[in-house]
Amino acid sequence: MTPAQPKGQALPAVGNSPGGDGSAAGGMTPFDDTYDQPDPRPYFRALGPWEYQTPHHAQSVFRHLLSTCGPSKDAEGPAETAGPAAVLDICCSYGFNAALLNHHLTWNDLYAHYTSPHATGLSTTELIKWDREFYAAHRRPDAVRVVGLDAAPRAVSYARAVGLLDEAFAENLETAPAGPALRDAVRSTRLITLTGGASFLSPRTFQPLLDSIRGPVEVAAFVLRTGSYQAIADCLATYGLTTEKSVERTYPQRRFTSAQEQQYAVTAVLAAGEDPRGKESDGYFHTALYLSRPATDAVRTP
Repeated sequence: MTPAQPKGQALPAVGNSPGGDGSAAGGMTPFDDTYDQPDPRPYFRALGPWEYQTPHHAQSVFRHLLSTCGPSKDAEGPAETAGPAAVLDICCSYGFNAALLNHHLTWNDLYAHYTSPHATGLSTTELIKWDREFYAAHRRPDAVRVVGLDAAPRAVSYARAVGLLDEAFAENLETAPAGPALRDAVRSTRLITLTGGASFLSPRTFQPLLDSIRGPVEVAAFVLRTGSYQAIADCLATYGLTTEKSVERTYPQRRFTSAQEQQYAVTAVLAAGEDPRGKESDGYFHTALYLSRPATDAVRTP
């Protein structure tokens, strides 16, 4: 993995428009039946053969960004500090980003864990008990509070049950307002993370969250190159956040499942004004890293 401070290219603030990452269901192979199971084993069995790896790339990036965040600042609290920096993981799924952020574990460790013969023979109840012990044994001393948000209720319930998420919310802010408990839980957020699902998101998800957060916040998102992040970047700009796109590198997401899926990706990347050579043309979806920060921070540390 490379250092987490990429060179950046500023995105202009333009009018709001619908958007996401452009990964329409008609172009990509669906893995929908893995996203909301009682536990993550079907997820790893389905995606393992295709080398899904975005959380691996995000691990060091998120750790580095969190290390540069200051303490939580609550405009309604006494003095300036209201507690340590907290993370809000959007589209958190089974809590994988929290697992990698707060534990001495790698993405390959999680693959091996959930596809092991021992895991295969357990019931979900037994797996939850085993996972509690597994994650407790690998917990980092500098672990941070992580709040998870995902529309998949069984996935977030699992992540909460095994201790990966301090608070978990099965809410879809694209279709319903944020609940009061979610709004309260995100108040001390210093870093918002996203490693998948941008194609399903719009400003409707980000606005209530940013309205609830007290103090400065950064947003780090890994977004497929098959579409645009501009609508979300425009939304973040209205909250004083400057969005930069890494021009230093891109990040393999997974291998294509078919020639048709590869053709879809190459065509979409070209339509987005990007070059697929050496990336999508070599057989993998790639993501770009977008970092949104207060304008003063973006100027001081590009």
